[in-house]
Order: sequence, then structure tokens, then C-alpha cells
Amino acid sequence: MVVNNPNNWHWVDKNCLDWARRYFDEHLVGLKTAERDGKRAEITSVSSMEGDCEVSQRKGKVISLFDLKLVMMVSGHVGDEKFEGSITVPEVAFDSEKDDYQFDISIYKETGKLSEIKPVIKEELLPQLRDTFYGFGPDLLKTHANDIQVPADQVNSQFTKGNLQSGPASSGAKGKPAQAASKTVTSKTEVATSSTSGAPKYNTTTLHLEPTFNVPAIELYQTFIDKQRIQAWSRSPLQSSSSKSVLEKGDEITLFGGNITSKLVELEAGKRLVFEWRLNDWRQGHYSRMAMEFHESKEYHETKLQVTWSGVPIGEEDKAKGNFMDYYVRSIKLTFGFGAVL
Repeated sequence: MVVNNPNNWHWVDKNCLDWARRYFDEHLVGLKTAERDGKRAEITSVSSMEGDCEVSQRKGKVISLFDLKLVMMVSGHVGDEKFEGSITVPEVAFDSEKDDYQFDISIYKETGKLSEIKPVIKEELLPQLRDTFYGFGPDLLKTHANDIQVPADQVNSQFTKGNLQSGPASSGAKGKPAQAASKTVTSKTEVATSSTSGAPKYNTTTLHLEPTFNVPAIELYQTFIDKQRIQAWSRSPLQSSSSKSVLEKGDEITLFGGNITSKLVELEAGKRLVFEWRLNDWRQGHYSRMAMEFHESKEYHETKLQVTWSGVPIGEEDKAKGNFMDYYVRSIKLTFGFGAVL
């Protein structure tokens, strides 16, 4: 990053969101519990990360400002029974203390037996996560602080030089000095690849949603591919590339007066659906990828819908998430009685 900032006086920002994604991929994936009475859990991936992450400087002072939400996928076993699930952290912020982090643990297809893994995760895995999140701020400053300042030998102002020598002003850990990162994470800008060759690109992010429905998985699955059901919960006419009553691979539909276009690209009965999905006002040719996995807990008579939604343009996250929860999840529950509506 080239800086033209005489005496490090002016405000300079550096967006570090892509670097943060790579940092957490490297530092979180692989964290695990010990084998304990036949129980074990491990972080397998970072499913999504939303929010802001910047390093800034003015008058020689360097600060980090970040507020992130992360969802991590977890898997393991309880005895001979395997499980998958997720751990959601609603807020990892620049001013968070180690005890401030909150965790939402979700076990897919949960049973009484599988629920026994939650205390193990809380006792052994969450402390490792707290340490990683608490160390993120210092590592962020250590890696990027020098990128937004001119070297000290080019600074004539004694005021800003004094600030520069005093080190970074703040980090994700209050009062904690910047420490060397245990690993180097290379930043790289991520842009969406459109399904149409030569189409404009967006900087994109991935959303992770987990609504729960009080219905068997196969019934919920049919609700997303049966055209009559789709028209019922969308409360709008459906235009389709096929005349068949049920969506098949490759079929494309438009909903909500043409505001949404959705193409089915993968399906596995009762288990998985993948759509290419776009809002009409997105740039021509740009599609996101909405992957749905259906996890049914027969013991609890419910199905958790795991939605991994990649390719959502940055800045559109709240709109996309809100529309999905209102016009898909809420509407399906109201139309078919598949669960409580909050």
C-alpha cells in the first residue's frame, strides 16, 4: 500500500476484511477438543464472516476498528454416532474483552445422545476460540500498521513522531500491546465470478443462516421445488423455463413479479438443494449461490435448514438476509404451519 501522507498527519484507512477472512481460516480451522469419554469435536471451516475490519491512522496514532460476526462449522462424534453443527459468534469487536464473546452452539440432527457434546465444546473448544479472537486485534495491527504510515525517517513533526514511537494506539484487546502474529496471512481481494462470461464483478461475502422448521426434511425440501407450493408461500405467480410441476436440475424460475431469478443447479432428495440466485437490480449476469442442506432431528421432530449463501455483494447482506427470512422462512411457516413465527 503506497502512502502519501506527510508527517503521518492525515487520516488513512486500510480495509482488512479479506485479510481477516484468511486469518480466521488459518487460525480457527483445526482447533479441536481432546478425545473425552468417546466424545470429540473439531472446527472444520469458517462458513461465513460478516462485518467491518479496518486499520486507521491519524497524527501518527494507529488504531484498529472491527466488528465481525463469524460462523464456524464443527464436526465430531459421540461414541460411534457422528455429528455436524455450527458455532456462531455474534460479535468479535475491537473493544471486546476475552469474556465478552458469546457463542451459539448448534448440533444438526440433534438427539439426546448428541447433545452430550455441547458441554465438551464449552469446556475445551470455546476457551481456544476466546484466545484466538482476543489475539486478533494485536495481530491485525502488527501486520498492517506499517502499511498506512510513512517511515519514521520521513517524519519531521516531533508530535507525530512521538505518537509513532509509542506504538499502535488500540487493538482488539484493550491495553494489550501488539504481538507478532504466529502465522503470516496474505491479503488478497476477493471478487465474485459471474456465471456470464465478461459480466461485471462484485466484491462479495458469504451469509450463513439456520432457520428451524417443525416438519420432516422431505416435506420442507418439496416446499422449495413443488411449483404449486412455491406459488403458495411466495404469494406471486411463478414463471418457469419448464412446464413440469416440480423443479428439476437446470430449471429457472422468476418470483415476486420478476424481482428474483433462481436456477436449480444441484439437488439430492430430502437432503440438499443448490440454486443460482439473483435480485433483478444486481448487475447483469451476476448470480449468488444459495446452498441449502436439510438436517432432520427425528427425536425433536424438526428440520434445521442450513443455508450457505455465497456471492452476495458487499453492502447487500442485510437486504438479502432480511428478504430471505421474511419472504421465504416466515412466509413458509405462516402458509404451511411449519413452525412458530416470531
